[in-house]
Amino acid sequence: MDAFTTGILQRIHSTETDLRRARETGDDFLADVEQAELEDLRRLASENGVDVRPKVA
Repeated sequence: MDAFTTGILQRIHSTETDLRRARETGDDFLADVEQAELEDLRRLASENGVDVRPKVA
């Protein structure tokens, strides 16, 4: 896995965690910000051929 793929996947995971935390604490503004960031990261990953779909066991 190259550095870009590793980095984008780490950022997506971190943003998902931050989004979950914002929702759990009821911080609607932060949840909106994190959701927008997540959408941007997923778009960037997709445009660069990085598969971000959840892994199915």
